[in-house]
Parts: sequence; structure tokens; C-alpha cells
Amino acid sequence: MNSSKDILAKTGASFVSGSSISINGLYELTKPRLSLLSVFTASLGYLVHDPFRNDLSILICLTIGTAFSAAGAATLNQWMERNEDALMTRTSNRPIPSKLVSPTFALFFGLTLSIIGLGVLYSGTNVWAMILTFSTLFIYLLFYTPLKKRSSWAIEVGAVSGALPPLVGWVAAAGSPTTYGWILFGILFAWQLPHFMAIAWNFRKDYTKGGFKLHQFGDSDGKDLSQKSLFYTFLLTLLVFAPYFIDISQSSPGIFYFCSAVLLSVYMIVAAIRFCLSSNRDFYSKKLFIVTIIYLPLLFSALVIDRYL
Repeated sequence: MNSSKDILAKTGASFVSGSSISINGLYELTKPRLSLLSVFTASLGYLVHDPFRNDLSILICLTIGTAFSAAGAATLNQWMERNEDALMTRTSNRPIPSKLVSPTFALFFGLTLSIIGLGVLYSGTNVWAMILTFSTLFIYLLFYTPLKKRSSWAIEVGAVSGALPPLVGWVAAAGSPTTYGWILFGILFAWQLPHFMAIAWNFRKDYTKGGFKLHQFGDSDGKDLSQKSLFYTFLLTLLVFAPYFIDISQSSPGIFYFCSAVLLSVYMIVAAIRFCLSSNRDFYSKKLFIVTIIYLPLLFSALVIDRYL
């Protein structure tokens, strides 16, 4: 019979030999651009609450914890969807389908990143930030990811998890959720819907190959999809101005943010209307996608700058 040491040695050898590792592959597993968005919005949530706070250690821990957690979520998502990714043109060159990283190591890597991120948030910020980040991982991986193959409502579910980072940043500074923090959550939630619906329409053929149903709303020309994009754009506009209607003790924004929000809202609404009314939705969905990319950092930056002014 094999000794326990022999069994452990064989198990370890099997893990290493079956786990090809590429530094570039590991980097791409973390979806750095998407993870950066989570870090960006979490940091802005913190700064909107108190831009003059001198305790940089909390902001640093928030940034590091969010980065690790977002990278872990992205890695685990690719591990879960590795078979579907191999079928789609836009994802077939991702690290797991292209064999830069083995599924076994990707699972280990994703879990490790997530645990580190949650640990940093718990020890360096507060328990609320850790709980909300854990909720982000839970919703993203256990609800959004499997729902993508079953219903187009997965976009809304995914938007819930994607909207939590600014609330995480807010509670890291405030200590607990408040009305203003939930408004930041609502803004990012509503923004994601036209953003990802534009993506869903642009890549509808590819998503079909992978078995995803993100673009299917009962029609083939994207009319219902574009109408929902417009609805959420109007909802976004309402939420953008909501900070003016909360308790003044929470420091409502000033004129700089108001003017910025008006200009950006008009910019966004026009793009959403064109996507909704045009017969050339392929063209205007791409335009809407670009507008959303420009809109969000400018809006959140204006909100933070306004606090300094």
C-alpha cells in the first residue's frame, strides 16, 4: 500500500503538472479593466463621503481589498464559464480556453484572491464593507453567472452586484449604509443597464454561440432591448439628481455637480433615444456604449470635485 506521504506527493505532482501557469494568463484572468472599475467606484464612494479625511490607511485597505476581491470574482467567473468562453469568438482567447492557465489553478487562484480581498476589507476597513463585498461575489457568481444562460434578466441581476462597490466605499468611510450611499448604488445600477444592453446587442451572435440569453427579449430587431435601455437611462437621470433631496447634513452637491450632471444626462439621453428610435441599432448601440464609458467617470469625478469645492 502507498504511504500517506506517497499519496500526498502524487496529489501535489498531479496538481502542478495539470496546472499550466502563465503570468500574462493570470493577469488576464483578473479582467483588469473591469476590476479597475470596481476599484475606481469604491474609492470614489469613499471620497464622496469625506474627501478631507486624513486616515489614508482605510482608503488604501479599501483599494487593495476591492482590487483583490474584484480580481477573484473575475477569475472565478471565467472558471465557471470556461466551456462557453471556448465557443465564442470574443472570449476564445481568454486564459483558460487558450490553455494559458489550467482550470484547476484558475479555481485555486480565484478563491485565494477573493479570500485575501475580504480579509483586507475586514481588517482594514469595517465589517460592513466586507459583508457588502461578499454579497457582490455571492450575487455575481451564484446568481448572475448561471442566470445568463436562462434569462435576459441576468443583466439586471448582474447590475446589482456591479453597483455595490461605491456603497462599499461609502460604508468604509461612514461605518454603515446610509441614504446617500444607496443613491450611489442606484446610480451605478441604472448606468450599467444601458451600458451592458448595448454590449448584449453588439455581441448577440456571439452570445448565442455560447448559449447565453442576454439579448433575447422576444424580438429580433432589438426594439424591446433598446426601450429598456431608454427606461433605465431616465431612471439614471432621476437618481443622478437625488442627492439634492436628501438630508442637508449629508452635504448635498453644489452647482458644479449640478451643471455637470445636466450636461452628461442630456448626452446620455440623446444616445439612448437614438438607439431606441433608429432602424440602424447596430450603429447606435456602439455609440451608446461609448457614451456610457465617457459618462460614468466624468459624473463620479464631478461629484468628488464638487465636494472639494
